[in-house]
Amino acid sequence: QVQLVESGGGLVQPGGSLRLSCAASGSTFSIYVMGWYRQAPGKQRELVAAISSGGSTNYADALKGRFTISRDSAKNTVALQMNSLKPEDTAVYYCNAYGTGWGPSWGQGTQVTVSS
Repeated sequence: QVQLVESGGGLVQPGGSLRLSCAASGSTFSIYVMGWYRQAPGKQRELVAAISSGGSTNYADALKGRFTISRDSAKNTVALQMNSLKPEDTAVYYCNAYGTGWGPSWGQGTQVTVSS
């Protein structure tokens, strides 16, 4: 498996932008998909976006057009660019990964708060 460390969360005003990053270490050669999930207080964890080793992406329908996932396989990182943020985007954002014969691995999460 891999170890995942997220960064980039924080407090942002409505309409603002944030960029989250996730760095993987360990058996990174076996990763075939990385993604972002989020969990708001009192709600279930939900998929935000995912990207395969081949570059195919999958987004939650409600977030298409505002969020963009990207991956740098050479650096073993995945990023989530979040634009036009809304208060309902407030959540803990988690990075995850699946690999050949294992998964998911989860990061510790990073808090994103959208508030004026």
